[in-house]
Amino acid sequence: LDYYKSPDYEDLGFELLRDRLVSIGYPHELLHYTYDPTFPTRGLVFDTMYGNLLKVDSNGNILLCSHGFTFLKRDKIQDYYPNNFIQRGNTDRFYILNTLFNLSETYLDGCLVDLFTRCSRYENCQKGFKHGDLFMSFRSMFQDVRDAMDYVHDTGSLKESTLRNLDKYVVRDVNLPVLLTRIKEVAKVFLATNSDYNYTEYPKKPWRTFFDLVVVDTRKPLFFAEGTVLRQVDTNTGKLRIGTYTGELQHGTVYSGGSSDIVCELLDVKGKDILYVGDHIFGDILKSKKRQGWKTFLVVPELAKELQVWTEKNHLFEELKHLDIFLYFLMWGASPCVLQVVTYRMDLSYGQMGSLLRSGSRQTLFASQLMRYADLYSSTCINLLHYPFSYLFRAPPVLVSPTSDIPVIITRTCISSCIKSLAEMTMKKHFFLMLSRCPMSPRGIITPLTSLHLSSLFWIKSRR
Repeated sequence: LDYYKSPDYEDLGFELLRDRLVSIGYPHELLHYTYDPTFPTRGLVFDTMYGNLLKVDSNGNILLCSHGFTFLKRDKIQDYYPNNFIQRGNTDRFYILNTLFNLSETYLDGCLVDLFTRCSRYENCQKGFKHGDLFMSFRSMFQDVRDAMDYVHDTGSLKESTLRNLDKYVVRDVNLPVLLTRIKEVAKVFLATNSDYNYTEYPKKPWRTFFDLVVVDTRKPLFFAEGTVLRQVDTNTGKLRIGTYTGELQHGTVYSGGSSDIVCELLDVKGKDILYVGDHIFGDILKSKKRQGWKTFLVVPELAKELQVWTEKNHLFEELKHLDIFLYFLMWGASPCVLQVVTYRMDLSYGQMGSLLRSGSRQTLFASQLMRYADLYSSTCINLLHYPFSYLFRAPPVLVSPTSDIPVIITRTCISSCIKSLAEMTMKKHFFLMLSRCPMSPRGIITPLTSLHLSSLFWIKSRR
């Protein structure tokens, strides 16, 4: 009933990855780098050809680009990407760093490019670095980081370090048992984790009574496809019992492996009867929705900071919105340079890579995935405690009026402040108004275009 502390946990992951690379032959100068939580954000794309970290929107348009820790200006970006655009579908070249574990990888990728760029022993090339007859491509360095992440997971070194210092890396939330108890009064509750039983059980305190079904070693996202053999776990020894379990659900029993199909069978439920809570867009949210049609609740811990900055710096976003409007309607008015300056000021409020969800007034790739696949999302599922289980989450309708050829994008929150300006602009004969949702809410629960009735887990899908 815990979750990890940030940035301490990312710092731990970074040190293990960094030390692993040094142990396989990377320069010892790499040990001089320490984790900087202000640099990476989730949802960045690593270009394995040129070694750049890219922040892009849902269509692949580049919002930010850094080579190591050097942020590139627009003319330099166009040298790499002539149309200021990437083909996101080219997954062999572009890797999306979407998970919380990827934060450590993201920063290490930046460190490696920075290290070899600065090192006088290596010659800088377009696709990597050369030293004598040795060529270090960006692709090979990126793959080494990926292999190092697999290594720290497969060997259990990350989990061992976590268990040795639980107070430093793990938050114990006293409200989580309260939430699980309340949900169990009106619905069935299950736990599906990729961790093995011994790690899930540690420390040995009562927790299984909160769940009707516990499945460990699920190997998500494989769990949402063909899955693996379902076995029972001996809770005294942690060992797996031989054979495939084919019986009915036994309360108090812990299972290993299996699949999402088997979970539905054991709990006697169907797709939309399940609200699945996870923190991994690909491994949890996307796969569960596409394979099973489960309703999804994405946990985005960064939202706490996003909402704080959004509140404190909202005046900058209001300024951006007004600049957008006047740039479209009054071409002789505000300069694009002014817009870029305000966008830069807004982004720096979040960190070096800006907001997880936007760059200026433009949504990021992560935000578009979140809006598309998560039925609900919030910084923590504990926020459900602030609502009665009869509460209906429903997003407001979005209206589109295709009446002309000049696009103006106005967020829902700024409509009232723009009425006067729009009234004046209607005297101009041709304009097109498109209303878009803002992926922020002043409340703890962030709600896209779906609705949920928690007491019966019955969902109402809003028309888009």
